[in-house]
Amino acid sequence: MTDKNMKVCPECNGEKKIEGNCVCDMEWRGTQKDDEWVDCQCTEEETCPVCHGTGYVPAD
Repeated sequence: MTDKNMKVCPECNGEKKIEGNCVCDMEWRGTQKDDEWVDCQCTEEETCPVCHGTGYVPAD
């Protein structure tokens, strides 16, 4: 496909990956590492499921 038939992915905005999210809450204890509690729970970044890591999708 040529560039004219492609558009920037609306899910990742052409970044190819989706950043992970972090949720921090001192009232809710997430996980314990060694002797310390980790209040923040984070997801890792992942390859965009819409464009499969290319940054572009076919134009409609």
